[in-house]
Formats: sequence, structure tokens, C-alpha cells
Amino acid sequence: MSILKMIDSPADLKRFSPEQFPELCEEIREEIISVISNVGGHLASNLGVIELTVALHYLLDTPRDLIVWDTSNQAYAHKLLTGRRAQFHTIRQFEGLSGFCKREESEYDTFNAGHAGTGVSAAVGFVEAREQRKQKHRVVCVVGDGALTSGLTMEGLQQAGGSKRDLLVILNDNQMSISKNVGAISAYLNRTITGEFFDRITEETKRVLGRMPHIGDQVQRLAGRAQELVKGLLLPGLLFEELGFRYFGPIDGHKFEHLLPTLENVLKLDGPTLLHVVTKKGLGYGPAMDNPVWFHASSPFDRGTGRPKKKSAAASYSSIAVNTLIQLAKEDPRIVAITAAMSEGTGLAAFEKVFPERLYDVGIAEQHAVTFAGGLAAQGMRPVIPIYSTFLQRAYDQVVHDVATQNLPVTFCIDRGGLVAEDGTTHHGAFDLAYLRHVPNMVVMAPKDENELQHMVKSCVSYDRPAAVRYPRGSSLGVEMDPMPQTLPLGKGELLREGTDIALVAIGVTVHQAVTAAERLQQEGISAAVINARFVKPLDGDLIGSVAREVKCLLTVEESTAMGGFGSAVLELLSEKGIVGVRTKCLGLPDWYIEQGPQDLLREKYGLTADGIHQQAKELFAQVAGHAEVA
Repeated sequence: MSILKMIDSPADLKRFSPEQFPELCEEIREEIISVISNVGGHLASNLGVIELTVALHYLLDTPRDLIVWDTSNQAYAHKLLTGRRAQFHTIRQFEGLSGFCKREESEYDTFNAGHAGTGVSAAVGFVEAREQRKQKHRVVCVVGDGALTSGLTMEGLQQAGGSKRDLLVILNDNQMSISKNVGAISAYLNRTITGEFFDRITEETKRVLGRMPHIGDQVQRLAGRAQELVKGLLLPGLLFEELGFRYFGPIDGHKFEHLLPTLENVLKLDGPTLLHVVTKKGLGYGPAMDNPVWFHASSPFDRGTGRPKKKSAAASYSSIAVNTLIQLAKEDPRIVAITAAMSEGTGLAAFEKVFPERLYDVGIAEQHAVTFAGGLAAQGMRPVIPIYSTFLQRAYDQVVHDVATQNLPVTFCIDRGGLVAEDGTTHHGAFDLAYLRHVPNMVVMAPKDENELQHMVKSCVSYDRPAAVRYPRGSSLGVEMDPMPQTLPLGKGELLREGTDIALVAIGVTVHQAVTAAERLQQEGISAAVINARFVKPLDGDLIGSVAREVKCLLTVEESTAMGGFGSAVLELLSEKGIVGVRTKCLGLPDWYIEQGPQDLLREKYGLTADGIHQQAKELFAQVAGHAEVA
């Protein structure tokens, strides 16, 4: 009988012997692969932490003892062991299980996280709350090696080490974040795993001592006795011990004969402790081991081949933005690209193939990426940062303080703007238009389609100031492309349809939906103008103002938060121009965190389809017409 089917909580896990755990892990792997091949998700990282997850829940008394999963996209086995096995097939689906830890979902999920680097800081908070409340339980944080490039992780480690409180940090070292790890810390850890650094020093020492007459052999024997001491001084334990942690490892994270006794012993220790565990991303599924980057967050795939089940014929917005950047970089040697460990996700892997020396991967360090770009721009370069909207939030102060205050020409290609589907709450790009539009010197744009996107990328690089172009996740519309990108006139929108009853003022992906809605309104006898604003900042005040004076009502449409966003900017413009005789309404995302679900479903739910815009426009116009009849 299946072991997994007999486990509804970690308490059930304790009824089995460790000799049965390898069989249980194979069942968990099979369940994860089976489900994720159908619905998509974070496969490679989850396959790599199954043994570690089983060991933790076996040895700890959860949920009394607390496990904090940094990023938490590797918590699928954790969900299967904590009462959610029957719902696991709904993971990342609308109204199903979250693909990340979610406190609202289970008492075993201690902290909501979708961004790397948050785990240690949260765990330190848990530890201090435990001490303040005079409680007795253990706190364990599982953090990936990629998150060590995050400054937030290092800040948490330094407080934890200084506090001397009981905390176990498990470094899950798979030599990967999303893209391949980069930087000095990654190289430092890799030297431990490969042993090449230490072996090279050992052999060189032997060679030198062997040449010393009379005393060489004796010293060499003494040196051999000191080998382990030297290794401890040269390898990563020193880094963490200088931060106040007792360091143990590295150990094999897939062998229970190593994992269980070591973990059991370190859990008994007082003070800050770090256990270095080496795992393999994608373990147990060949395609995921061969291509852990794609299987970090894969779409549904064929179980036998590992290939995607569906592939869109239309190019993605990400690829169009980067292909335009490549074209521009061929003509302008000042252009360089920066990524925060997201070369593949943002499409920059293509840029790297053409300009390997002009791509900088700074690791999971978005704050550094932006200030680094500021430094480049201050010295005459034209840095471009393709970055997911949700991750740019992490560097907001750097955008304001290190780029915009100096009016530096840094380009932000904001990928995954708007609704991003199954990754849900922590990943929707709902706030970028709102948090960028009020920053002085900043230009903010959003294209209606891929052809306009290429012109906006060109425009951003051409403007001698900070500029951002925001585009959605997914496939483009398949419109005809102009042969060459052109610089758009700063702050100029376009009038797509004239009308006298209502104006639909739209930005980004909502523009084409607004055009369709206007055509339906026309068929119903309502004359609707449509403006493609193009710019959130600076707005085309002349165009919007002139149209607003000619119509009875005006509806703004955006796939971003309505509070403080594009619609708010239009209302501010109307106020400044003294246009008070037109009734207005702003259509956008509401003032709460949007749930996970397919983009089309969420757009329909929040009225951002042609049907939704048509309905809102009809209701708004009916209010105006009703007032006219009363008058």
C-alpha cells in the first residue's frame, strides 16, 4: 500500500521507520511529476528537496516547531505531508492550492513568500517573538544558495549571528537560483563541493615541502595531520562562523544515513547554527536534471519527453523586447543589459549569445542591479534592466534615489506587467504604473501591441532620462511589425477612434479590448472615442483634454491597480485643465491582492475584457443619459 496515502499530517510520518523513507520519497516524486506535468509549476527545485522535507517533518514537532521556506516555491513535498495531498492536483489553479506557502491555507505555512531572500529575516523575527513571549520551540529556515546573493539574506544572517539565539538555517545548496548562480559567494560555495580549491592548495604544499632537504618529510607528515583544520579555515565555514554561526557540512541532502543523524544533532545545539546541505535540482526526473532552468517554473509538459505540451506560434513580449534591444545594441556600443538572476525568464539569454561581454548577471540582488545601472549611466553608458514587475518593487528606493534624482538614462524593461496567472498574489505586476508615475524625471510607457513595444524600447534608450516600458506576460498579438524601431514623440498618445458620447482612454494591453468595446457601443448607438495613451507619464494632455471636452463621459482602462495608477493620472490631468463637465470612472484592478488563475479568467473577473469594458461604458453613459432626461 502507498505510504504517502497514509500520511495526512507530519504526526503520521513518525509512525514509519527511516528505512521506509526512500520509498516514500519516490512516491512523492511521482506525485509531483504527475501533477506538474499536467498543470505546470516549479518542478526542479521541488524534486531536489524531498528528502530534506521528509527529514525535517520527521524530526521536528510541526506546526509547533516552525519551518520557514525562503521563496517557498520548493514547498510541494511540504504541502503533500501537511494535509493537502487530496488537493494537490489543484496547485496553482484558480481557487486551488497556492504554488507558494500561504498562511491562509495551512497552519504549517509559517510565512507567505514568493521572492527569494526573505526567509532568514522572517525566521529571526520568529525567534525574537518566541523569546519575547517566553515560548519553547525550534525555528528552522531553509534557504537556497542563490538567495545568498540577496542583501536581505545577509542582513538577516548578521542579526541572527549577533543575537546568539537558537536558530537553525539550512543552506540548500543546488548551485542554482533560477538562472545559474553567479558571483563571489557562489564561487566560494562551489569550491567546497568540488574540492578543487583545497586539493590544489594541498598538492602545491606537498610539492614545495618535498623540495626542502632533511625536514621536508617530517613537516609534510605534520601538515597532513593539520589537513582538516586547514580545510575548515579555507572553506565556507569560515564565512558563516565569522557571522556568528556554527557551521556544519556540506552533507549529501539525498542520503538519509547522512541527513537524519546530522540534522538530529544540530537541532539539539544552542545558538545560531548553519547546516550546509548539497542537493540536486530535478533529482529523479531526467529532463529536469538536464534542464533545471526551464523546469524551474515550467508550463505543462509531456511526461515522457519533457517537452512543453503547447507552444505558441506568436513570439512573446519578452523576446520582442530583447530582440529589439539586440538590434539597438548592434548600433550603439553604450548599451549594456543587466539581469538579477533572470536571463532566461526575461529573454536576455538571447542577448548574451550576441553580446556575452555586455550582459551583467548580478544574482538575486535587484537593489544592486539598479544602483549598478546608475553608476554605468553616470559614466556615459546606456544600461537596460529587463526585470519582472514584481521584482522591481524590491529596488524602489534605488529607482528613486540612485537613478531618478540624478536624471540618469537607465531603461527599465518591465516584464510581467499586469496579471501573470498561476504564480498569483506575490507575482502579479499590479503596482508598477502607480509606484513609478509619481517619481520626478521618470518616463512611463505601456504598448498596445508588440509593434509599439519595439518603438518604446527604442524610445527608452533614446530619451536622455530614466524611462520604463511595461509589457505583459505571454504571447504577443501577432500584428504586423514595422521593419525598424522608431523613437516615439515624448508624451504623445494616439486617437484610434473619434466619438462624441464617451471616451475610452486605455493603456497597454487594454487598448485593443477598448477598441472592440467601442465598436459594440457604436452598434448600440453610442458614439465612443478611443485613445491609446501610450504614456502614463508624461500624459498627452492636449489629446486627452480635447477629447474630454467633446464627450459626455470618460472611462479609463488599465491592467494595474486603479488606486493611484493611470486612471488617477488622467483624473488629475482633467482637474488641472479645469475640465469638470465630464463624468468619469476608472476601471482597473481593485484594492486587494489578486488571486492566482489564468490571465483570461482573471481579466474577465475584473472587467478588463472587451465585454467588461463595454458593460462599464454602457452603465457610465446610462448614468449621464439618465441625468440628461431628468434635466
